[in-house]
Amino acid sequence: MDVCKQAGLSTRQFYEEYDTLEDLLADLHLYVNDLVEQHVVEVVPQVDDRPPLERAMGLFRTYIDAVTRDPRHTRISFVEIVGVSPRLDQQRLERRARWITLIGDLLADGAARGDIEPRDFRLTAAALVGSINGLMHDWAVGWVDATIDEVTAELLRMLLGGLQISPDDATFGLGPQSSA
Repeated sequence: MDVCKQAGLSTRQFYEEYDTLEDLLADLHLYVNDLVEQHVVEVVPQVDDRPPLERAMGLFRTYIDAVTRDPRHTRISFVEIVGVSPRLDQQRLERRARWITLIGDLLADGAARGDIEPRDFRLTAAALVGSINGLMHDWAVGWVDATIDEVTAELLRMLLGGLQISPDDATFGLGPQSSA
């Protein structure tokens, strides 16, 4: 079993902890999501008093940096977890709903400050999470030929467009839109 070999464990040791590889993947998926969420939540107070554009950029970059810091985490989050089983699909959807709620709450906070027009942000958050999941999957498997900075810039453009915030790209140092 390659997992055991990579971890320096015997097969017996693995099965003392997990019944199946699917159980391991489920735990890894939750671990990565918890880790990334922790990074994002820890940054909220640091960007809370910043203008809306800087706040969005700070949170978004924190998310992307955390989820791509280890390529294995990127693959677990966006590739390996998809379509494995009904149980893991349900887990993935539950974590997706949690991200949608977090993003919706952050957007509602921005509206309460008067930074953006108030509305029900659930659709915006769901569209953003779906876009992130789709683009990050395609990037992780090599279907999108772009740097992570280009991917981040594109996703930020989508978010800011949905919020009707239209800064010049030079304002936040993301460079020209990628043709990839």
